[in-house]
Amino acid sequence: MFSPTTDSIPSTPTRATAQARPRVIATIQTLLLTVIFLMPAIGCLRVACVVDPDIWWHLATGDWIALHHAIPHTALFTRTLAAAPWQEYSWLFDLLTSRLFHAFGLVGIVVYTTAMVLAITVALFSLIRELYPNFSIAVLLTFVAGVALLHIETPRPWLFSILFFILELHILFRARRTGNWRNLMWLTLLFALWANIHIQFIEGLIVLAIALAESLFQRRLPASTTRLRPLALACTLITCLTAILINPYGWHLYQAAYTLSTLGGSLSTISELQSIAFRDLPDFTVLFLTLAAVAALARQRRLLIFETALLLFAAVVSFHSLRDVWVVAVAAVAVIAATIPNRATPQHISSLATPLAALTTVILCLLTASSFALNNTRLVERRAQVMPSAAAAFVRDHHLAGPLYNGFNWGGYLLWELNLPDAIDGRSTIYDDKALDRSLASWNGQQNWATDPQLQSAALIIGPANAPLTHLLRPDPAFHLAYEDRQAAVFTHHPTP
Repeated sequence: MFSPTTDSIPSTPTRATAQARPRVIATIQTLLLTVIFLMPAIGCLRVACVVDPDIWWHLATGDWIALHHAIPHTALFTRTLAAAPWQEYSWLFDLLTSRLFHAFGLVGIVVYTTAMVLAITVALFSLIRELYPNFSIAVLLTFVAGVALLHIETPRPWLFSILFFILELHILFRARRTGNWRNLMWLTLLFALWANIHIQFIEGLIVLAIALAESLFQRRLPASTTRLRPLALACTLITCLTAILINPYGWHLYQAAYTLSTLGGSLSTISELQSIAFRDLPDFTVLFLTLAAVAALARQRRLLIFETALLLFAAVVSFHSLRDVWVVAVAAVAVIAATIPNRATPQHISSLATPLAALTTVILCLLTASSFALNNTRLVERRAQVMPSAAAAFVRDHHLAGPLYNGFNWGGYLLWELNLPDAIDGRSTIYDDKALDRSLASWNGQQNWATDPQLQSAALIIGPANAPLTHLLRPDPAFHLAYEDRQAAVFTHHPTP
């Protein structure tokens, strides 16, 4: 009798194989997520160089807060406007970075930037997964959005605004889909914290107002996708507006927001306030995401109030100012994920994949930092290539005193390094268009530079070695060239009363 052998029996998946398959998929997903999370974080470490012009006055303010156990209400560190009112809306960020610096030096600032970029990437992926169940598409959109955000991965408080904006959209989209108004309660806490870290909580309020407008019109538009009632959103908006008042400046914070939103045209000379130049990949990625979101909305053949208004608002804000490109980048990927046809089979993702990938990324970042020899000595050397560190050391060693006259880009660093009130820096709520125009005109050697009252009343002038004003001061007998290197020049002067 024929006895079938093992080879003649058709093979079938065993129970062990069936059980192992989900584990393999979960492992692959975790590895892929780790790569997506790791790329922007490693990018921050690879180019680590703490030379941002504004981080220095933030550090100086944080030091002042820690020393005096108070929040400043008048302009600090400025020569001529010391009594002017000042709402330092980023006081909590100032304190955080100040403590990080005193604990870890410049490495602490790099850690802040890297950690925030990682948190933004994880939150963005979670938002996209909330809106679109396909794992592969979520990974792709997260990667593309990360490229669009490359220009603003600097140690600024706007990193918190990006993170909070993503969290707000996550809450709103889920509440709109489920109709569960209890999810909106988290927004009150979010705005209470946001208002003490960065002024761009205003963008978040506008998005919340858009959601309220959608709910008001939903009865007239059967195509509306929200299940939230106007009363729930109106109450949420009121509580968020109230929560924002829990800050050291109360309602005056709204005044600071208004001041920033009405900055004059002269501030277009500041690179981060200029429009997108479309010179490199991140710029074109922002444009690509915006156009892709418009196309996704057009395919709906119906008016989606929230998504359309969100994208329109984001485009207006972002294409007006380079520092706000994150608004349209985040809004565009959210709109794309919420509106593209869901034809693919939903891909289950392990609940542990995202936290495991984030944890693995942190460990790999620590190992990478060691391989990059990322330490304070290297960071100080890199800073000296951009900032006038040697000139500042000369001033300290020779006990040169102010009043100080400086240019816009170095003001924050010099006031922090020398502990001297500066002539101008990046605090746009203190220095208006007139002050900026006058400073730029003088440093460019334009007509009437010699009558600049800030220059004539200064005892110490520090500026770029190749600046037109520096060339004009060298032969001027009223100014003495005390120090010069390839980067900076230091002049002393007997100030005019």
